[in-house]
Amino acid sequence: MGTESPSAAPMRPWLAQYTPGRPTAPATEHGDGLSMFRAAVARAADAPALHYFDSTLSFAELDRHSDALACALLARGVGRGDRIALVLQNVPPFAIALLAAWKCGAIAVSINPMNRERELALLFADCAPAAVIAHETAYRDTLARVLESHPVATVITTSELDYQTRHDARLLAGIERHRADGVPDFASLSAAHDGQQPPPVRLASSDTALLVYTSGTTGLPKGAMNTHGNVAFTAQVYRDWIGLQEGDGILGIAPLFHITGLIGHVALGLLIAGPLTLAYRFEPGVMLDALRERRPAFTIGAITALLALMNHPDARRDSLASLRAIYSGGAPIAPSVVEQFEAKFGHYIRNAYGMTESTSPATVCPVDKRAPVDPLFGALSIGLPTYATDIRIVDTETGVPMPAGEAGEIVIRGPQVVPGYWNKPDATRDAIRDGWLHTGDIGVMDAQGWLYLVDRKKDMINAAGYKVWPREVEDVLYSHPAVREAAVVGVPDAYRGETVKAVLSLKAGADASSAEIIAHCRERMAAYKVPRVVEFIAELPKTVTGKILRRELRG
Repeated sequence: MGTESPSAAPMRPWLAQYTPGRPTAPATEHGDGLSMFRAAVARAADAPALHYFDSTLSFAELDRHSDALACALLARGVGRGDRIALVLQNVPPFAIALLAAWKCGAIAVSINPMNRERELALLFADCAPAAVIAHETAYRDTLARVLESHPVATVITTSELDYQTRHDARLLAGIERHRADGVPDFASLSAAHDGQQPPPVRLASSDTALLVYTSGTTGLPKGAMNTHGNVAFTAQVYRDWIGLQEGDGILGIAPLFHITGLIGHVALGLLIAGPLTLAYRFEPGVMLDALRERRPAFTIGAITALLALMNHPDARRDSLASLRAIYSGGAPIAPSVVEQFEAKFGHYIRNAYGMTESTSPATVCPVDKRAPVDPLFGALSIGLPTYATDIRIVDTETGVPMPAGEAGEIVIRGPQVVPGYWNKPDATRDAIRDGWLHTGDIGVMDAQGWLYLVDRKKDMINAAGYKVWPREVEDVLYSHPAVREAAVVGVPDAYRGETVKAVLSLKAGADASSAEIIAHCRERMAAYKVPRVVEFIAELPKTVTGKILRRELRG
């Protein structure tokens, strides 16, 4: 049924909360992500672009490395509009490959390297990549088998040990190089094309820059088409809203394959010509060391990561002294957690809210304000709608806008909203109606324009910032020979926010243990999706039509 026509003038009470003297809808300075990077190189060629443990790449070096890789890809037939899958953690080759893809006029597809064979096969079948760049370990453990049924013309591998010499055992113990026969090495391939420059490419703001996969509201993977215009706009939102300056450092605690890391880390760093500190994967002790060594000014990540920093035995009050702004996104934050963090470090955590489909931020708490707490739900506000962005709360059945203080579905319209999903016109029409993104999240907006997230999507589980769709886990559970019926729900977890619980009934005469079920799942999906709790009951509760009632299993 949709919302009101986009031509209707919505009320924008949040504008009164904006920082005085700042424009409410500043012009976007760049039309595409590559232009942002080229501008940074032009004015700060020798400035650091990436820190990775004990090594640093300048913007000029990042430009040279990505030129070389782009030439290597072009020589292998990769062209405009092709997809290049990045199956990588937070390592320099991620940023190099992202820029190389854009220099080819191609689309970077960010993929979680923790995905198992089944998950990778679904994504490859959907986006049909012309090239894949992956960790050697991912190639050895999963990717090689996926490529047998989903061949890709160009496969390049890299090691987590490259671009550094520290080899920190807290993260990299036991990791060795695994060069596969016939698979080119990332660093060697780049060196072979060093000094070469790809032909100039012109990118439009409407061109797709990224495919970032999300389960969305169907449980099946969908590639959100984040355009270059989306990327340039949201990077500038972070810079202008938070007041970041040229050359400010960024601590990369969010995964780069996630939309928060792509925009709040990589794209933001390109825009402000600031160094991004990477450390392969999040480990609190390593991050505390990086904070002391690299002195970044800003970070954004899951609240669980910030709590891990707070609870680490090496954390001191001055550990985060260099940070001027700390933001969290992806999940609501309890006010008590913010209070504990501030008591420990003297820093106030501000919230942001968005989706893959909104290219990261749609609402952000202003850097000069403290978020109010909703008196009814006890939730810390997730911020105000940001520049040039409209947000409404609408009735979940009729789509009619709700009055202030009433709960309904959060819908978003603005320059950050993607045009749709890759190869999925029906899903696009369902999610984006008359220019409004229907998030499926339930929220409340107060009379001043502050937004509160009341509930997650109907059944989506948010485990430490990772979204888990129950149906996908249930499909894997049903593949176990002993399982008759399965339901997956999210249950509260003191550390992860929510954790995955599976409730099962077994076939007559069959037997299975919790450990066996968990092992079955672990072999078939990423670790964050695997049930941490398994309960066996004789019969799952159902409606009169036979539909399993998940809501009765959450207790």
